[in-house]
Amino acid sequence: MRVVFLGLAVPNMNEYHNMFTELVVEFRNNGHDIMVVAPTYDEKVFGMQVEDGIPTLRVPTLELFGVGKIQKGLATLLLPYQYKRALKKSKIDLNFDLVMMPTPPITLVNVASWLKRKYGSKMYLILRDIFPQNALDLGMMNPKGLAYTYFRKKEKEMYFASDYIGCMSPGNIDYVIRHNPEQNANKLHLLPNWAWLQPNLGQQEIIKIKDQYGLLDKFIVVFGGNIGKPQKMENIVALAKSCTTNKDIFFLIIGGGNEKEYLDRMILREDLSNVRVKDFLSREEFFKVLQIADVGLISLSENFTIPNIPSKSLVYFNARVPILASVDLNTDFGTHLEAIGAGLWAEAGKTKKLKEKLMYLYNNPEKRKKMGENGYQYFKNNLLASMAYENIISRVTNT
Repeated sequence: MRVVFLGLAVPNMNEYHNMFTELVVEFRNNGHDIMVVAPTYDEKVFGMQVEDGIPTLRVPTLELFGVGKIQKGLATLLLPYQYKRALKKSKIDLNFDLVMMPTPPITLVNVASWLKRKYGSKMYLILRDIFPQNALDLGMMNPKGLAYTYFRKKEKEMYFASDYIGCMSPGNIDYVIRHNPEQNANKLHLLPNWAWLQPNLGQQEIIKIKDQYGLLDKFIVVFGGNIGKPQKMENIVALAKSCTTNKDIFFLIIGGGNEKEYLDRMILREDLSNVRVKDFLSREEFFKVLQIADVGLISLSENFTIPNIPSKSLVYFNARVPILASVDLNTDFGTHLEAIGAGLWAEAGKTKKLKEKLMYLYNNPEKRKKMGENGYQYFKNNLLASMAYENIISRVTNT
């Protein structure tokens, strides 16, 4: 099968992989002729490249990450025109059997629809962000504004254009159907997040890392990943503040994002000596450091009305770390987490309840170990990249 993947967050695959490029590799390893289209911000690296043996068309675009919302909006609007022009100029045979695109961004549906019309390709949508509703929830758009109206229309076009839609959770499926009743519900199916299984460290290696961080005698709570409005870092700071009398509980936050400076100011203002913020580590280094954690933190804003499923849960599962989640009431992540016995959750913004759940984990080391092992086994049995590939290909070839 000839496949093209229209991506946005696509690292240089010669250097490392993320969730989406792992899926691309699975397609390649299963004998498919797959190509990637992705942005480049390096004026020296553009056009057709070969990354980890995969043809990758790097398209010069405006910067899409770590910029203001006006520039990001403009870059997102220009993206499909830049991709389409690059594909036309590439002299590549564009007669693909399957076009895959994840969200974000939704504007790439223009490219997918063009390929569908011109070559009769099928389109598979990997629905991760439900945009523009997520931006609306975070106060980044006006519900009566032109931007929201435009992107909501584009979202509906994307669903109509898709032949198959893979959703992160049952809650995601229900949400899309409920808010888009004109769409064909049979297009939607469950496609949970996925990752490759990584080998865990031995106990001596874990102790060595704890020593390097000066945390040998601490109960370590780790948050890793993006630090932005969706993560509502105020809730983590409030939890840390509530734990200042527990001298052995320590919070290690690893990552970066638009809210990192704000987070630093909050920690300084509250004079929190039990919190350390460290910049992004490589994926491999973060996985190693995560294994010193007694608890892995997940935080989502209580303002969300869409059911988000945080992809960082997979690395926590892989590391055998029990999860404590501060999440909104509209996601089914918390209830799923407790159903598989891999952690606990509390409603975002309810610091007292979240502290109670943390102290339960603190006081029950055997329960923590069991939850960590449950998460690991669930990941290994349900959430591998090879399983996501099989899920997609069975849907595409059997319908």
